[in-house]
Amino acid sequence: MTAWSSLHRRLDQQILMLASDQCQIAIRILGTYRMTKAFVSFHHGNDRPYKEHICWLASEYGAFEDLSVEVGDINENLPNQTIRQIIRDEYLRDSEVTILLCGTETRYRKHIDWELKSSMIDGRINRRSGILVIDLPTTSTTSWHAGLPGEKEAIYPEYKGGWTSLETKSDYQTRYPYLSERIIDNLMNPNVQMSVVPWSKIENNPSALRFLVDTSAAVAASNKYDLSLPMRMRDHNPFA
Repeated sequence: MTAWSSLHRRLDQQILMLASDQCQIAIRILGTYRMTKAFVSFHHGNDRPYKEHICWLASEYGAFEDLSVEVGDINENLPNQTIRQIIRDEYLRDSEVTILLCGTETRYRKHIDWELKSSMIDGRINRRSGILVIDLPTTSTTSWHAGLPGEKEAIYPEYKGGWTSLETKSDYQTRYPYLSERIIDNLMNPNVQMSVVPWSKIENNPSALRFLVDTSAAVAASNKYDLSLPMRMRDHNPFA
């Protein structure tokens, strides 16, 4: 894993050189418009360094406004709808995007599934959020899903190969073995615009992260999420 403190020093010195012309402009005018509010969902035991790094990008370079809090104990005997409303309106609050950091055990965590499903609903107070999935290096996944408007040009300008559309759920599960079933169901949903991006694309590039967060927020209201999958009610890794 990257030595975060060393990376942060290098970024402080080099971020404008690494960034594109558009990024330089965005960073210079950062104070002139509102940042998108985002909640970061992640495996607290495994993936906290990655969460801390993107939140550092948020605070230092304005990639997003971090609203993350840790979901505390919730009575699991409450109706599922009540659990979702509590998370949507008390924990996710007025966040506009949920950023999912996908590691090797993310899909087995109940709180992450609660956060995802709650992000996909309209609460009593707050509307549904956009979802941005970032595949972490621990997954060794090399694929990406450019499901947002303008994403191919903004994030993958160097890619000159053909773009492939996956057809079946099995295809998605093979391509993205560590994504949860809930995410895969919505990647397959033609009424949902969502991105799955490799960590390498945003690790040193706050402008790319900002583009993905902002665009995910912009499409949130039009997303008609597939909510059919029941919420996970316990942590369980069948391979552990």
